Amino acid sequence: MSTAETLFTRTDPTLGTFSIRPLDPFSDAELLHAWVTHPKAAFWMMQDATLPDVEREYVRITAHEHHQAFLGFHEDRPAFLMESYDPARLELVGLYDAQPGDVGMHFLVAPTDTPLSGFTRAVITTVMAALFADPATARVVVEPDVRNTAVHALIHALNEAVGFVAEGPVTKPEKEALLSFCTRAQFEAATALTTGVSI
Repeated sequence: MSTAETLFTRTDPTLGTFSIRPLDPFSDAELLHAWVTHPKAAFWMMQDATLPDVEREYVRITAHEHHQAFLGFHEDRPAFLMESYDPARLELVGLYDAQPGDVGMHFLVAPTDTPLSGFTRAVITTVMAALFADPATARVVVEPDVRNTAVHALIHALNEAVGFVAEGPVTKPEKEALLSFCTRAQFEAATALTTGVSI
């Protein structure tokens, strides 16, 4: 697995250290393939992907000017996938009123047979803190599939945890999505974390 430089680290008071590094589409492909084709990742829409498919997709993402992919770790073990993108240029072009500083986000927690209480909350908090560590990020935008009832229950539960506010549905070519936003101020108020950037 790649030993690329760690970009962000956060210590959760209960679960310990989380970190994020750039994804390597070649050395990380086998790991990602196991994650994105797992039944619990059905809404990642790569269920039938082959290993070369996954490698090609993440080569494309990591080479894209407006799309990035990262591998997340918990206590130095691979634990989640994170993507960020410019929603004014990808995914949501023309579907909402884009603002300067908007950053789109996707995340996928690795499948496990031994889930930890509060783990997904700790992951999304880490993902959001990493995005807001960039002074250029003013607001995080997410657009989960409305059919994914598990995610919607999760988002509802995590709204208070990290500050997302649902805007409403938008129609994308591949899905009907629930558009939601979280500003820096909302994230800081919800988590009591300071991002280190003045608002």
